Amino acid sequence: MKPIFLKFYVSILTITFFLSSCSSLPGGDARKNPPNPKERVAKNLEEGRGFRLSNATKNLGGTTYDFASSNELWRASLDTIDFMPLTSANYSGGIIITDWYSDNSNPNEAIKITIRFLTNEIRSDALDIKIFYKDCKTITNCLVTEKESSLKNELRKEILKKAALYKKEFNEKNFKKYDYPENARD
Repeated sequence: MKPIFLKFYVSILTITFFLSSCSSLPGGDARKNPPNPKERVAKNLEEGRGFRLSNATKNLGGTTYDFASSNELWRASLDTIDFMPLTSANYSGGIIITDWYSDNSNPNEAIKITIRFLTNEIRSDALDIKIFYKDCKTITNCLVTEKESSLKNELRKEILKKAALYKKEFNEKNFKKYDYPENARD
């Protein structure tokens, strides 16, 4: 193939790529944004998307870290299964694994729970919960199975309920109403 045709095909592919990626720009839907600029500013500031020069200079030279305590789903999950011993809790990997847990009523049966975080948003498909059951006939003869049970749905509901409460508390605590300057109200 001649170099001229190769350049032509590469440029066509590049233009197609850039044009197709323009349709998904954030904040471009006019139906979701108020047409009045003052209302738009107030809405953005209330949602924490505003920009102020005083805030821009606060973290110069430093790095901001997100800790597990600021993630509502993570905190709610740990609070929900706090009665179980943990084998691994990896926030950056997004997974919590408990150790085998057995109540005193039947020492031959135990459960193990794995919670994987698929997103930080509080929604029902954000968590992948697996529950493993271990049934031991003798100390060396154990059968481990993963079962679908109502416990999985109960855990999911409890975690989401607590996470929603944590999020609500955080939003109420950090809500700052935007006051217009007197000369901008006209």
